[in-house]
Amino acid sequence: MPILYWFKNDLRLHDNEALYRAVDSGKKVLIMYCIDVEAYRYLDLGFRKADKVRHQFLLQCLTDLKEQLKALGGNLLVVQGNPVIEIPELIERYGISEILAEEEHADEELKMVGRVRDALPNSCALNFYWGRTLYHKDDIPYVIDEIPLVSKTYRIKTTKETEVRVCLPKISAIDFYELQEYGNLPNFETLVVNSSKGQSTEPFVKGGEREALQRLQHYFYDTEQLTAYKWTRNKSMGMDYSSKFSPYLALGCISTRYIYHEVKKYEAQTKKKYGTWWFVFELVWRDFFIFRHMRVGSKLYSKKGFKGKKVEFENSKELFDIWCDGETGIPFVDAHMRQLNQSGYMSNRGRVNCSSFLIHDYKIDWRWGAAYFESKLIDYDVSVNWMNWHMQAFEIWYTNPVHQSKKYKAQAYIRKWVPELAALNDVDILIPWESDLETYPRPVELLSKWQRSINLIKKVKTKENAQ
Repeated sequence: MPILYWFKNDLRLHDNEALYRAVDSGKKVLIMYCIDVEAYRYLDLGFRKADKVRHQFLLQCLTDLKEQLKALGGNLLVVQGNPVIEIPELIERYGISEILAEEEHADEELKMVGRVRDALPNSCALNFYWGRTLYHKDDIPYVIDEIPLVSKTYRIKTTKETEVRVCLPKISAIDFYELQEYGNLPNFETLVVNSSKGQSTEPFVKGGEREALQRLQHYFYDTEQLTAYKWTRNKSMGMDYSSKFSPYLALGCISTRYIYHEVKKYEAQTKKKYGTWWFVFELVWRDFFIFRHMRVGSKLYSKKGFKGKKVEFENSKELFDIWCDGETGIPFVDAHMRQLNQSGYMSNRGRVNCSSFLIHDYKIDWRWGAAYFESKLIDYDVSVNWMNWHMQAFEIWYTNPVHQSKKYKAQAYIRKWVPELAALNDVDILIPWESDLETYPRPVELLSKWQRSINLIKKVKTKENAQ
């Protein structure tokens, strides 16, 4: 009897324990991916849970996976529908005795997996293997219910007492269970009923395991940009100010452990460690978000957050839509939101500013923003996204977008994504409401807490005019 390998957010052949166990079972393996149409449903906020640009990136990742499996003499079965219906039908049709997959940890995903399990016949086992984090959940010095809620506490003890496991070898041979028909990869318009073409989108990076590994080669070895990571990571313009691994990590096109061991290899080869500590710090931080999410569970999604803090929101749908469209009149916010809408990506600096602006300036429920980012981000990870928004709402300080645009010299970035401001000089482009433009909106309100930054920018302009 064959077994089924169920790909989800682990779209790679290297360092994939669940797939390794399936191939090592000695049985024929049917390999599949289910495109869950419920992931594209409309939310009450007026947008889809996952929008077009996310689907485009997923298709690129699945295309790469199919091509790699074809090169090994097999293929990837792609079905679309509800996994709770589609997977039991496959079990019945092909007499499958076991399903192997990567383990889930978030509420919605766990419920879906639970429904699949309940729908399976008793003759079919469903076995999961952990593969989401840098440190295996069985190796860290905490049980999940005791994960610290403070990152430093988690990081210091965990990094001192835990070793990163070695990577499993890349799969190079599979005894495939062969089918006559493997299904096609549906484009967004085919998949989603009554979808409109809308805005043109193109994922910021191309998806797939091979693209991920090429990106690592470029960022680490071809350019040695890893060394500069600490000093460049707060930029927004270009490709090499950060690794751009996050989209590949989100869909599992690259293993976190693989990245870590390549960092150690990089250090040994280049003798350069200045930026590598900060880079590994971010990998550990990602683990912390996942494990903390596992501890707090669905409390993460509550209005008051898992700490039960009260924040008053006004929740103007008009202001929310302006923010979503990148039409706030604050160039630093609008540039980042427009990049998100068109490419599915935004820098960390942009995420901090856009979330802070929505929550603290527009007084809008942080969960609205988290849901919008979920709809658009090609690097959407449930724990990382919702924990980041939770932090901005309850745990860290306010970020001034006018000051930040000046501090990080965002003029070129603004010109790229807000082309109606491109003709303005480097001072006016940061405060375009002073230029009385007809092609770009004025802010709904100029807040008093921005005034000092506005005055500093005006002072630069006055000084230049006097020269």
